[in-house]
Amino acid sequence: MLDKNGIAKRIAQEVKDGFYVNLGIGIPTLVANFVRDDISVEFQSENGVLGMGPFPFDGEEDADIINAGKQTITTLPGASFFDSATSFAMIRGQHVDLTILGAMEVAENGDIANWKIPGKMVKGMGGAMDLVASAENIIVAMMHTNKAGQSKLLKNCSLPLTGVGCVTKIVTNMAVLEIKDNAFHLLERAPGVTVDDIKSATEGKLIVSGEIAEMKI
Repeated sequence: MLDKNGIAKRIAQEVKDGFYVNLGIGIPTLVANFVRDDISVEFQSENGVLGMGPFPFDGEEDADIINAGKQTITTLPGASFFDSATSFAMIRGQHVDLTILGAMEVAENGDIANWKIPGKMVKGMGGAMDLVASAENIIVAMMHTNKAGQSKLLKNCSLPLTGVGCVTKIVTNMAVLEIKDNAFHLLERAPGVTVDDIKSATEGKLIVSGEIAEMKI
């Protein structure tokens, strides 16, 4: 199975030249580390940064330059900083080509739950609801199962929803899946993972058509 960096590396293959991309908190923040050098991509963070680069090396951090998850980041030449009003105008105005989010649950119809942690105090959903309401291309980065081994790809989400019917693709530590026609369609499997492994780890409706290729990482 893939680790978090492996998931981010596979998602980086979905990023195209000229894209404006919003990176959510968690695994998505790692995607900037793996984008091809021969393409030009603008990474946006909802706290007001456009032009994020990879994470800094140890000892080179600047505590004043952070992403929405309060992690220190680097910026690329031409990067800009602005207030939240401008940042969310970009998001709500649909000026972002691709949104990459983490999730705790995703349903077979594309519903996503990613802000409420059972039994824990949370500050709220942040900008996630704006992102899922405005974006047309949403990829979720997540583990296929929770720590108890239970599927996080469900028939229906059990946690409070962040968005309804909005997720287009999921990359987990086990597979790449597309959501369409109220089902998870298996596109690729992680190295060392079988189709039967994915079937047993997926509660929601899973469609498997033909030979499933192994991910190229």
